[in-house]
Amino acid sequence: MADFPKVGDAMPDVAMTLSDGTPVRVGDYHGTKLVIFFYPKDDTPGCTTENKDFTALADEFAGAGVALLGVSKDSVEKHRKFADKHALSVSLASDAGEAGLSDALGIWTEKVNYGRTYMGMIRTTYLVDSNGAIAQIWPKVKVAGHAAAVLAAARALNG
Repeated sequence: MADFPKVGDAMPDVAMTLSDGTPVRVGDYHGTKLVIFFYPKDDTPGCTTENKDFTALADEFAGAGVALLGVSKDSVEKHRKFADKHALSVSLASDAGEAGLSDALGIWTEKVNYGRTYMGMIRTTYLVDSNGAIAQIWPKVKVAGHAAAVLAAARALNG
């Protein structure tokens, strides 16, 4: 098994693309705390709820000095339509490229559903401190109450 980044390690600085087409990297947030939440697919029930929950708390995250970034392998165009449809205010980034950030973190992986094998995203959230180090990881996230729990952890994080 590969040795993927863990708490205390630097978050990999892999380029992605925001829904407006702008390139983005974790390093762009240096000096600011960052929550990066990875989700499987735009416009599915759990992913929509998760994005709406983070959007509902976006002002509180901002007030705590924390940036939010939602990430999936969906295209920039799909992210744009998803954000418009659900009035999402969180920034969404496409990690569609080969060897993307989700690959570097080991959360884009082979999954099996009803006997069918496919590549998919493991719903995971990372809290990154202002120096770019991983402060906390929530693996295999259950959506209900998750955004509020992340906000509490982000508020408690110094630096």
